[in-house]
Amino acid sequence: MTTRREHIIDAVKTALAGTTSVGTRIFRSRTTAITRENSPCLLIEATSETAEQKASLAALDFTLDVTISIITRGDVPDELADPIDESLHARLVSDVTLGGYAMDIVRSGTSWEKFDADQAGGVSTCSYSIRYRTAINDLTTA
Repeated sequence: MTTRREHIIDAVKTALAGTTSVGTRIFRSRTTAITRENSPCLLIEATSETAEQKASLAALDFTLDVTISIITRGDVPDELADPIDESLHARLVSDVTLGGYAMDIVRSGTSWEKFDADQAGGVSTCSYSIRYRTAINDLTTA
């Protein structure tokens, strides 16, 4: 069986389909380099997770931290990332339950990096905290 965490990450990727300027260039936990041809693109990564037991409910409440990195190339990469950021945010929060798997999704921050390769580029990283619940003894059910 698939855990609710995996369903949530899949739902994030599905929600991002159609994001401005990225087309199908949406990757999950990609470990290979992003080429110029793959830019702009989105990279989804689960970065951490915490759990709290709700004994009175026989449940575990989780907070899953996810980053979505916008990788752009050009002279002002953060400016190029801005409309992509707006689009991805609107898509994610249009259904804060992510298809019924989550209780809430909240933007928790943004960071920016620039890099110099064969063309100037940048990474704008958008962080989200996603709250969800499972049964104490089964990570696949609520």
